[in-house]
Amino acid sequence: MSGRRRLPLAWIATLPFFAYTIAFLFLPAESVIVGAFKSNVHAGGWTFSNVTELFHSPYRHAYIVSIEVSATTALIGGVLGFLVAYAMIREHTPRIFRGVITTFSGVAANFGGIPLAFAWIATIGPLGIVTVFFRNHVHYDVTQHLQLFTKTGVEFVYLYFQIPLAILVIAPAIDGLKREWREASSNLGASSWQFWRYVGIPVLMPSMLGMFILLFGNAFAAYATAYALTTGVVPLIPILIGAYYQGNVLDNPHLAQAMAFGMFAVLAVMMVLYIPLQRRAARWAK
Repeated sequence: MSGRRRLPLAWIATLPFFAYTIAFLFLPAESVIVGAFKSNVHAGGWTFSNVTELFHSPYRHAYIVSIEVSATTALIGGVLGFLVAYAMIREHTPRIFRGVITTFSGVAANFGGIPLAFAWIATIGPLGIVTVFFRNHVHYDVTQHLQLFTKTGVEFVYLYFQIPLAILVIAPAIDGLKREWREASSNLGASSWQFWRYVGIPVLMPSMLGMFILLFGNAFAAYATAYALTTGVVPLIPILIGAYYQGNVLDNPHLAQAMAFGMFAVLAVMMVLYIPLQRRAARWAK
């Protein structure tokens, strides 16, 4: 037994994690990828028709809308989340505010689906975002596109959980900025803007890029909130996938798997773009 290498206890402790990952990540992903290239006929067989169908209407338009919603909410949520995180971490902010904001962010980042949609509908109502505050001054027809039940409304509601998630992700990175760097830049005559331009932003760039990817994927895969809010009026890919799997009107699960495969492809492209940018930005942190 002395010549045998025993499995370290630390590796044994990771077995539940790997079992969970295989069961709920790799096996479903494998099923989706294989099913995307299967024919819907009873005889089975392989086909590329499901994937090529994604490049035509209405699926191509649904991908464009989903990417626009995800990118918009990730960008706005990331910027606002960064500003809030910096405001709560800066030296002169009372520490109690950090605890309150962090606790609220932890709750709000996980609050979604039908309860979130109902909360916004009950709060704002069917008249829309702008007309609630300017009902007597803005004509109703002008604000039709700003209602909650539209693409803009979905983006507005998504920011409710995108901003808190951005705060939770970027706050530790901002905390990692050393106070000595700011003092050194101040001693050298640099302004606050110059510190952030040449030191703060370059050092935080890898974390900010990772935050954008996380927020993009979080919005791209959201289903229940948009469906409960718009009942499928806004063409988003997760809603179309749900419609094909439910089979009430449309029944083609392999096409739904192809659309899910397309979502994998979009997220893979985002990761391919992220890796070289992250490597380039990480040079500043060395």
